[in-house]
Amino acid sequence: MTQVNTQIRHDWSLQEIKDLLQKPFNDLLFEAQSLHRQFHAQNEVQISSLLSIKTGACPEDCGYCSQSAKHNTDLERERLLPLDEVIEKAQIAKSNGSSRFCMGAAWRNPTDKNLDKVIEMITAVKEVGMQTCVTLGMLSDQQSQRLKDAGLDYYNHNLDTSPEFYGNVITTRTFQDRLDTLQHVRDKGINVCSGGILGMGENDTDRASMLQQLANMPQHPESVPINMLVQIEGTPLFGANGIDSIEFVRSIAAARIVMPESQVRLSAGRHEMSDEMQAMCFFAGANSIFYGDKLLTTENCETNDDMALFERLGIKPSAIEESELLKAEACHS
Repeated sequence: MTQVNTQIRHDWSLQEIKDLLQKPFNDLLFEAQSLHRQFHAQNEVQISSLLSIKTGACPEDCGYCSQSAKHNTDLERERLLPLDEVIEKAQIAKSNGSSRFCMGAAWRNPTDKNLDKVIEMITAVKEVGMQTCVTLGMLSDQQSQRLKDAGLDYYNHNLDTSPEFYGNVITTRTFQDRLDTLQHVRDKGINVCSGGILGMGENDTDRASMLQQLANMPQHPESVPINMLVQIEGTPLFGANGIDSIEFVRSIAAARIVMPESQVRLSAGRHEMSDEMQAMCFFAGANSIFYGDKLLTTENCETNDDMALFERLGIKPSAIEESELLKAEACHS
């Protein structure tokens, strides 16, 4: 019988993670699922909904993104959504089973005026009774403090890929810029949501290196989204060599093993995954998804399809912990 090491580590070597990714498939999944059961409820998946609150015209040149002003994707620029529309979307998301509402804005970094409006949204969504998450680009230390004071639960800022491959994807900000924002967020006590995108032409060493960066942080991200590139015509990565489905599942399992306490989120690309591939991802340790028919600007699985798959697999959505709801209420008392 294989012994599963349940020690939380922050000193993973690149070779150790590469070795994980190359283990016999059944052994890897057995280890990941065994470890998953040590730290998480069985057959439960946390559900988040994602809303683009400001779409398009981003000055960054991220090679995968339809929202970059530098790419010709025919995406129409939209202004920041009005508060009442955000509240309506949050209420719908909650009624459909989501416990966390994530709001994304296509900015390099928010202005203080823009942040004022986002803080109003955070306050309103918490009053709906949901956890809140935002992704707004780079943050200063002072902006992170303002978000903490507003009661923000999670901040998403993905590493995207390995430090070594990063320059092939983005040139308008550095890998260190991303680490700096994550440190500002962590220093203020906001939960960190950070992961990456697979299938951008990277190799297995790059995937191992990205996981190493996340796993060797002094505190693991509470949420680790693993995305499969959705290729969008007009972006530089359209036509990139994708990732084999088995290799993707391997990456999910490796993420679960090196960050056993984190929620590993099956994120972008689910629309292109079969039910069987998603089932293997859940077995490999994924225990969070984005819910709804759209992820910012790309298609996602239909809500009804997700519920039907959950029923077939005997999976149920996990509820917000009572302590989280009390914390949300305390922010406005």
